[in-house]
Amino acid sequence: MKLYDAAVVLRSKNSGPFEITVDALFDNPATYRKIKESGVINKQKVSELYNIAPELITHIVFFDQALGFKITFARKVSSGTFLDRDVYGAQQHAPLMEMEVDL
Repeated sequence: MKLYDAAVVLRSKNSGPFEITVDALFDNPATYRKIKESGVINKQKVSELYNIAPELITHIVFFDQALGFKITFARKVSSGTFLDRDVYGAQQHAPLMEMEVDL
C-alpha cells in the first residue's frame, strides 16, 4: 500500500524560510503503529526520496497521541529566493506519497 492511501493527511509546509516540514496523520491506530514500528520512515529513506544528504534531515518525530509523524529537513534554497519553486513548501510531500508501506 502507498503511504498516500494509508494516511488521512499527508502535507508539507515551511518550517521557517530554510526548512520544510512534512506531516502524516492516520485515523487507524493499528496502521500508525505498523508504520512506526516498521522503521520504514528513517533518515536514509527520506534522504533517498528527497535527494538530500541525511545530515540535512533535522527531525523525524512520531506523535503517538496524534497518530502521526513529522519530518523536518533543510530546503535546497530558502523560501522566496531565486530558484525557489514552492515558496510555501506546500507541495513537498509528493515524494512520500508513492512510498510503499507494508501493512
